[in-house]
Amino acid sequence: RFLREHHIRRGADFRRAYERRCSAGDRTLLVFGFDNGLRHARLGLSVSRKVGGAVRRNRWKRLLREAFRLERHGLPAGVDLVVIPRPDAEPTLSALRRSLSTLARTVVRKLARTKGAAGANAQLGSPPAQDDEEAHGP
Repeated sequence: RFLREHHIRRGADFRRAYERRCSAGDRTLLVFGFDNGLRHARLGLSVSRKVGGAVRRNRWKRLLREAFRLERHGLPAGVDLVVIPRPDAEPTLSALRRSLSTLARTVVRKLARTKGAAGANAQLGSPPAQDDEEAHGP
């Protein structure tokens, strides 16, 4: 069963993943990722009308939810995954399972790399970035 706690529902969570611009893609899917601070991965689906009519979009969503459910224990924990299907791809459950698993790991590696770069800048003596509050005062 695809539990409510594994869904990304709020628009702010989708925007956060898109704004982070940490993504990976193949011929079937495009996956955006963001750290969620939880003990499990969450899935968000963005299936546009470019993919097809309602029947085709709903099929994509059913297959993506099932692929996530089956791969959930093998996916990296603590990450939000926003999945966008490619318009020309034909969905099969086995292909979506492979693709989702591979792309999720790629996104997590990229997220770790960007965290490492931020930590390296701090170690190199770069001044920390200022918050709006610090820059403008209280």
